[in-house]
Amino acid sequence: MRMPHLPESYAGKGGQVMNHFMILAVLLPLGTCYTSYSQQESVVFPVTYLNISKDLDLQRLLVEWDVVKSAHDAELAMSFEIQVRRTDEATTVWTEFHNVTLDKLRKPLHWTWDSDIPLECMSHAVRIRSKAEASKIWSKWSLWETVPGLDNSNRSGPQIFPKEKFLAEGSDITLCCIGGKGQTIKEFSVYPTVDVLKHTNSQVRLLTVENLSHDKGSNIHFYCYDENGQLHQAAFFVGKPPDTPKDFSCHTQDMKRVTCTWREAETYLYGRNSPRYTLSKTSSPKIALCKASCSKQCSCSWDIGHQRIWNVTVTVENPLGKKTATHVFDVNHRMYPTAPFQVWEDCTDTEITLHWNYENSGIELFCQTEVLQPDGKVELHNSSVADSRRVTVRGLQPYTEYRARVRCGAAEHFWRWSEWSQPLTARTKEGTPSGKLDIWREITPVLGGRTVTLFWKQTPSFQANGKIISYEVTWKKIEDGSKPESISFSSVYNSTRIFIDNHSYRISIMAKNNVNFSLPSVLIISRATNNSTEELKEGQVNGTDDGIFISWEPRSIYDSYIIDWCNFPRLQPCDLQWKRFAPNTSSAVISSGESQTNILSDCAAVLQAMVAFVPGVRYKFCIYGSIANRASLLEKKIGYLRELPPRLDPIVRKVDLNYNSVTLSWDSYLTNESEPGFVRGYHVYVSPVQGNCNLKGSKKHILSDESELCKYTIENPEEKRYTVKHLMPNTKYKIVVKAFTGGGETPITDFRYIDTPCNSNILYFVFLVVIVPTLVAAICHWKMKWVKECCCPAIPSPNKSKVLSFKEFKIDSEKVMKINDCLPDVLATDSDAEVQKLRPVTWSSLSSISSEDKIDGHNSSWIYPSENVVRDFPPTPTHQTHTCFENFAYSSPLEAESDPYHIPETLEAGRTNQAVMLYQPQCYLDIFHEDAASTAREIAERKNSLRYISQTDIRCLGERL
Repeated sequence: MRMPHLPESYAGKGGQVMNHFMILAVLLPLGTCYTSYSQQESVVFPVTYLNISKDLDLQRLLVEWDVVKSAHDAELAMSFEIQVRRTDEATTVWTEFHNVTLDKLRKPLHWTWDSDIPLECMSHAVRIRSKAEASKIWSKWSLWETVPGLDNSNRSGPQIFPKEKFLAEGSDITLCCIGGKGQTIKEFSVYPTVDVLKHTNSQVRLLTVENLSHDKGSNIHFYCYDENGQLHQAAFFVGKPPDTPKDFSCHTQDMKRVTCTWREAETYLYGRNSPRYTLSKTSSPKIALCKASCSKQCSCSWDIGHQRIWNVTVTVENPLGKKTATHVFDVNHRMYPTAPFQVWEDCTDTEITLHWNYENSGIELFCQTEVLQPDGKVELHNSSVADSRRVTVRGLQPYTEYRARVRCGAAEHFWRWSEWSQPLTARTKEGTPSGKLDIWREITPVLGGRTVTLFWKQTPSFQANGKIISYEVTWKKIEDGSKPESISFSSVYNSTRIFIDNHSYRISIMAKNNVNFSLPSVLIISRATNNSTEELKEGQVNGTDDGIFISWEPRSIYDSYIIDWCNFPRLQPCDLQWKRFAPNTSSAVISSGESQTNILSDCAAVLQAMVAFVPGVRYKFCIYGSIANRASLLEKKIGYLRELPPRLDPIVRKVDLNYNSVTLSWDSYLTNESEPGFVRGYHVYVSPVQGNCNLKGSKKHILSDESELCKYTIENPEEKRYTVKHLMPNTKYKIVVKAFTGGGETPITDFRYIDTPCNSNILYFVFLVVIVPTLVAAICHWKMKWVKECCCPAIPSPNKSKVLSFKEFKIDSEKVMKINDCLPDVLATDSDAEVQKLRPVTWSSLSSISSEDKIDGHNSSWIYPSENVVRDFPPTPTHQTHTCFENFAYSSPLEAESDPYHIPETLEAGRTNQAVMLYQPQCYLDIFHEDAASTAREIAERKNSLRYISQTDIRCLGERL
């Protein structure tokens, strides 16, 4: 078809029109979009349809709604706000925003909500509002759409919701109980008791149980009572959803039938609620291949026919869930043979050959043998040839029991070993004994020779290689070629006694089984000598936690050392034991339980193994050096596993008492073998019966009753005497002497009581201080007048004397006694002229005094001249008058040292010279007359020459002067 040709002018106009058309085509959609967007911002699209339903099995609300057609046509992106409310609650219990883009198909919109409480408990209401996502304006809320609960229904009694169901462990659940119409709930409880949260109104009660557990039982029961006492109850099962089957695998044992196994997980749901298993082809899950059975593990078997590749699925489900596991396998690679059977053996002394049978499955098998050694070690031996049904085990010990068992697996495409066959116990045959017996001897000198007791035992290096039936003992004199003697003993014996003379002997012992003798064990007995072994000093050894430690001085000449001892040193026989040591050994810890067990009966072997050193028992050890089977005694040791306190206290035989010490003497303490320890010394305990002890040189010792004792330690066990010093006189003490060992001493129970005597020195002192003065005082009291006259003569009282009865003569207001007023007892003058001058005054005065006025009986008429007295007065131009007074109260030292006056004839004849010497008439210068002295100095010197003498200084001579 040919197009008509247009003029150019027309063509230009057409192009312009086309351009305008294209512009309009672009602007028109934009305008539409703008108009639509403007409408979305200002126009709302309210909900036009709302419907609510509920799924009680899932406890879920199903909400369906729609909006106006224009929103679908515009395919708007909408937002919806959805609120849920319960009838008994004023507030909204759930708010959620739901975004969706509408389509032109006008399909209604859907939303679901899972309730946290049963929907039967109360009514639920839903409302929705909407807005375009581009808009800020929400539509009005729709009306509340309500799904009624059962709280408003007509019921005759209470009901619990939800109904019976299964609960997963660890989950939470809320239940409600609704009362009958017009009825209120009185009680809503659960058993077993668990922690619950309760919410209550007048007719409906809610009960929430959190974190459910099966610990208190897999069943939980709820009980609800209304005010009329009507009851409704519900039971719930707590468990776990099933887990994916573990260790799921399949195998065949005969290439005809396949068995799949897996492990069952605990769900805590039992009976008809326990897990259910289904095994099926993965391609056909609804067709079960077999029915599973579960005990220790689950299994399911079916015939495989000619199919070799399988893909199977096991499904497990219970009321709380479902899980599956899938397994793909090739039957040829899943061969699991049956266990071998009919196992038997062929034995020699060192080999065992095992034989067995197994079911023929058409597949080559190779087998493995396990051999259990007597020491517990396990050896595995593999057969070297496929389908071989025997194996030989070599290198075994003669006459030894072994346990063996067999298992097999596929030689090609090995997957798993079969189960072990039943174990077989086999014993190798007997062989010649290997090694030597360990032998020892005890030599006892007797008249004419010696008695040798021989002992033997099997060592770890000795192998009987059979049953020992006898022991052969042979002895021969070494010095000559005499014929050897021998004797055989049953295997139940491990010692014998032979008599030999004083020559050297070679002794050998061999063990014999049903095959042959062992190598001989040789012992050389040296010639008897007079050297006594008693000269060896016994050293002391100490016990440890593991035994008794023994050391000795090594000698390079010996090739071994032997120590022997008795397990029961206080019994006969003492159960002699011995042990050998290498030549480079110089110490060992001996434990009686470690000694090699002799070949005795089983019961005796058990008793031997149970032997152990006992604390408090003294053991004696002899150390021998051996060279070329000839033993020599080197040292002796004695010791204890652990020392115990002494059984008895020392007996104190003598007690020597002093006022401040006590000496104790006791008998020698017995230190024989029966003692439970070595006596290390003694303790002496002292204490006063009343009060605590603090004696010098002692230590404090506190008893169990918290009383204190003084403790003295004597570290020399040979000491038998001790003196306790620093005691108090006349005090009662308790004292005891205790012996101590390395194990201490026995508790203090009994004391010896002593009383220290009084201190005689103190008695002497008391006698001198108290008794003598008392006696003197008594005598003085008895002779009071005589004592008073001798020791305390009467002193004239100046107040009673006539001396002071002179007329007053005062000089400067002081009384002055004139010589003329003084009536002396005696006057002495230097010259007769002076006497004549004084006589008219003094004598007349003396004569006028009556006898009763004389002072104390003194003769006042004694006046005599002192012609022989030498005076030391300086010469004066005037004549001096010297007057002497017979008075005991004054004495001049100068006059006392000069020759005494001669006694006048008027004195009594019985007066002694000594008394006359004491009675010294003293000179007194007449200082009251101015003509008596020339100067004042002389007067002062004369006054100073006078001295007062107390009358108490005059000794009494038994009569009055």
